[in-house]
Amino acid sequence: MQTVRTVLTLIMFLLLAVDVDADMYQNIAKDGSMLFSNLPSSGAKVIVREKRASHKGAIRTTKNRNVCSGNYNDIAEAKAKKHNVDPKLVKAVIKAESNWNPSAVSNKGAVGMMQLMPKTANDMGVCNPLDAEENIEGGTKYLRYLLDKFNGNMALALAAYNAGPARVEKTGGVPSIPETMDYVKRVMSDYSGGNYVYAGRITRIRTLVLKDGSMLYTNAFNSSRSYSTN
Repeated sequence: MQTVRTVLTLIMFLLLAVDVDADMYQNIAKDGSMLFSNLPSSGAKVIVREKRASHKGAIRTTKNRNVCSGNYNDIAEAKAKKHNVDPKLVKAVIKAESNWNPSAVSNKGAVGMMQLMPKTANDMGVCNPLDAEENIEGGTKYLRYLLDKFNGNMALALAAYNAGPARVEKTGGVPSIPETMDYVKRVMSDYSGGNYVYAGRITRIRTLVLKDGSMLYTNAFNSSRSYSTN
């Protein structure tokens, strides 16, 4: 049976080669492998109906797609609840990874809404990473795994999502990789609704409700300290 990586390589070739309105079809070969094509064939089913934007970049995404649709938002909410992950975090990751584009394919081989790499998709039981619901299911499940692995440390879990858990374990913190550091900052800022600055090794991010009802996100929490918005 062909590996998921081989299949995704075919997908990338087709997606990068076609910059016009085109459907994407999925078929199952006799050996059980998945085949993707922009040409219809007997028994094939349409999995993508999307217009490509003809521009270069790490992720090919539909022009001006910066707001999640109600359907995708509902899926993200449901998967977050299923895997006990904060929905805001799942949505922040989706925004940073693909800007809510289910057809996004990176130049490194990551696919779909939550930009799953072939091995990750396979490990999380994702058969069709271009299917939005399957992709969000796999990405949220993986995010839950990383949060558990790093004892609820959100920054480390996000760093592992971007750079891989092995690098985070080796470093003992957020790796000094510009892309990863920027990724953690962007996701955390979007998640918290404000600016986030990484300053060294981060512990668990806590959410506090202040006296005036506003929310405070901090990695420096002391139960004996009185917090104020003044």
